Amino acid sequence: MAEEEVSFNTGDVAFQIICTGLVWIMTPGLGYFYSGMARSKSALSLIMVCFLAIAVVSVQWWMFGFSLTFSGSSHNGFIGDFQYAFGRHMNGPKDALPFVPTLPICVFACFQMTFAIITAGLIFGGPAERMRVLPTIVFIFIWTTIVYDPIAFWSWSENGWLRKLGSLDFAGGTPVHIASGAAGLAYSIVLGKRQGLGKEKFKPHNLSNVFLGTALLWFGWFGFNAGSALGANARAGMALLTTNLSTAVGGITWVLIDYHREKKLSALGFCSGAVAGLVGITPGAGFVSPCPAAAIGLITATVCNFGIKIKDKIGFDDALDVFGVHCVGGITGNLLTGIFAQRYIQDLDGGISYKDQGGWLDGSWSQLLYQFIGCVAGFFWSFVLTFVILKIMDAIPGLRIRVERDAEVFGVDQAEMGEVAYDYVSYSQADLMNMASAVNISNNLPVEQIVTEKDIATKA
Repeated sequence: MAEEEVSFNTGDVAFQIICTGLVWIMTPGLGYFYSGMARSKSALSLIMVCFLAIAVVSVQWWMFGFSLTFSGSSHNGFIGDFQYAFGRHMNGPKDALPFVPTLPICVFACFQMTFAIITAGLIFGGPAERMRVLPTIVFIFIWTTIVYDPIAFWSWSENGWLRKLGSLDFAGGTPVHIASGAAGLAYSIVLGKRQGLGKEKFKPHNLSNVFLGTALLWFGWFGFNAGSALGANARAGMALLTTNLSTAVGGITWVLIDYHREKKLSALGFCSGAVAGLVGITPGAGFVSPCPAAAIGLITATVCNFGIKIKDKIGFDDALDVFGVHCVGGITGNLLTGIFAQRYIQDLDGGISYKDQGGWLDGSWSQLLYQFIGCVAGFFWSFVLTFVILKIMDAIPGLRIRVERDAEVFGVDQAEMGEVAYDYVSYSQADLMNMASAVNISNNLPVEQIVTEKDIATKA
């Protein structure tokens, strides 16, 4: 491409930089969301793994992640090459991607990096409260390279096989939500259940943090979806509107379903419903109009409300419902996009991003099949490879992925980090009995001999 043929739009560039910041703040928000839902003794480690995702993926994306996902010279339909590895060819006006002609590659790369970051962070809702922190550094790097990068290439690269097939994914239904949810499921299965599950109630320890996390996610999601229009245009404005509407309807729907069951208004239910609405609208935010967006929020929140109960039926321990909300919600949103997508919404940006295609509302009856293929491909690729990665890591000395029994009892924060989120951590009666047993066993004392509170504090 000749230098004079490229003209970066300063308005689009500024808009994209702002959206990048909005999406970045979602990952710390996710840390607060997860930490509030967990028990206090494991709260800090969940914030820590989210920040580790920021650091590790930032390095991986600069090294070769962006190049593998968006290099324009690859035509194999499966994965890119190393054209942009280590930041090469991202400097001047000659360097622009054909499908993003108004943005410097470095800006587009940073925007997409934030998607890869939060996808890695989302996974850890499944294995929460029993995973070791140190091996997550290795896991995040490997997983992003061989799971996220290929799926994102399939969905978003101009040469990706899903995109060429006709599958619609505006902002990450498959690469972000289905991939992270399937990985969280695999992580949960490999680790096994938490101690005491089914015998004691595991309740969120800090709903204020859950609300704070929800607010940051909702706020950042405007950049997530509107920014995926890749420019300051009418389509970005429509994505902004549909995102907010779906989220609001999702939150209300979940609260009403829980109220019908329990006759109580649930704060956690509202936050879960809002996130479900955000997940559901993600693949279709720039393809659907406001009325379908409201329907997507209602349907996705309803499906996810029942979807989180799958773990009880099947018997796996998805601690913070990453599978039930993100994977189930991502699949639901993908399929609903195939029904509600309309061409006139897509054309609001001049038809830059996708070829002219709609869903069932526009008479494109095959679109639902394309969406289903994307869901199946993303789920199985992520689940199978995550399972294999974790099994291999767990067999390597030093990379064991689950904490020891007594470490789980005392809390991942203290065992893995030697630090806690709060100076004072409350324990249930079951926790105290388990601590007493763990201290006795580790000190070769009879199990019947109950240790004192001082012993427990010393051990902790």
